[in-house]
Amino acid sequence: MFGVVVVGIGIAGSVRIRDLLNPLPSSPSESLKLSAFVSRRELDTLKQVKQMSLEDAVESPNVQAAFICTENRSHEENVRKFLEAGKHVLVEYPMALSVAAAHELWALAEQKGKILHVEHIELLTEEYKQLKKEVDGKELVKGTLHFTGGSLDEERFGFPSFSGLARLTWLVDLFGELTVTSATREEQKEKNYSRMTVHFETKNKRPLTWIEERGPAMKRAKQVNFHFSSGLLDSLPSTPQAAVGPFMQDQNLFSRKLLGQVSQEELAAEKKRILRCLDIAEEIRQLCEQ
Repeated sequence: MFGVVVVGIGIAGSVRIRDLLNPLPSSPSESLKLSAFVSRRELDTLKQVKQMSLEDAVESPNVQAAFICTENRSHEENVRKFLEAGKHVLVEYPMALSVAAAHELWALAEQKGKILHVEHIELLTEEYKQLKKEVDGKELVKGTLHFTGGSLDEERFGFPSFSGLARLTWLVDLFGELTVTSATREEQKEKNYSRMTVHFETKNKRPLTWIEERGPAMKRAKQVNFHFSSGLLDSLPSTPQAAVGPFMQDQNLFSRKLLGQVSQEELAAEKKRILRCLDIAEEIRQLCEQ
């Protein structure tokens, strides 16, 4: 059994606590035992789970793994603390708000011989799995992924290429190696409005555009417009709700890693994808800020 502490109990942290308390029968998650949670709020207990200070969680011999579910700007610091203390870590994306920090954290995990798992539930949703099936094997002519959502505090959540890493991960997972050809940012601070437009080329020199647009009245939505040699895909597939939610799927994957049930080839491919996406996010930020 691995004793787990959940750090941060917002929406994601609350879901993590729920799933840790209710693992799927006979699943790898049964190897995880929720020991405590960490929160800035004084809550004492939550669902009969005790509250613990961050310092005590880092030092506790009963904690072997930490789930980092805090706001993005504190991911790096928290991941570093637990890795340095010899704990395994699951962290919500993005693992850090700079690519240099991400590479440092991964090197630290390897030095300590610990699992560093970065959550990417956007690849585990039924919507995405169906989209990937529809895209697989088709020859892209050109494409656009346009995301809209409410305003975000960049001090807390990072530059749009980092806070929007889920969309970038979709594009890299769907279309492989991407080269950034241009990136621009329009910002109206008085209106809390931001629009980032990134142009890529695929390995086959096909144009691909990513738009990340946020404003106070904008509904959270994704629009796709992918032109293939065989036809047009201009809407996301409608899919039924999965029997096992993406957070539980992700928790099971982390548990399998702890139990040594994931091959070195799979681990290496995942690490390569995660760090490559962060490399691209950094490149986009630099281009936008020029």
